[in-house]
Amino acid sequence: MKNVTDSSFSWVTGHPPRGFGVNTDILATNLINLSVVIGVLVFFGKGVLSDLLDNRKQKILNTIRNSEELRGRAIEQLEKARVRLRKIEIEADQFRVNGYSEIEREKMNLI
Repeated sequence: MKNVTDSSFSWVTGHPPRGFGVNTDILATNLINLSVVIGVLVFFGKGVLSDLLDNRKQKILNTIRNSEELRGRAIEQLEKARVRLRKIEIEADQFRVNGYSEIEREKMNLI
């Protein structure tokens, strides 16, 4: 069985199997090509990455600003609503007092 595997491997590659080892030929291992590609990615990638991060930062700052503006408007509306509520409560108290006094007057008129 080993002969069949060895012969099929040598038929595909054209070389007899040699086992495992470290290839020290720089061009064969593509170290130069990889270092050039990594260098280009680092050189051009920094600008792209910083642009992406700056855009994200601006979006976050705009969202925070908009949220603060909405919060301020909501606080103003809440204060206006509280003022209206106080006025309505005062008017309700006046109607209640006037109603009670009118009821008392009607009772006195009936007696």
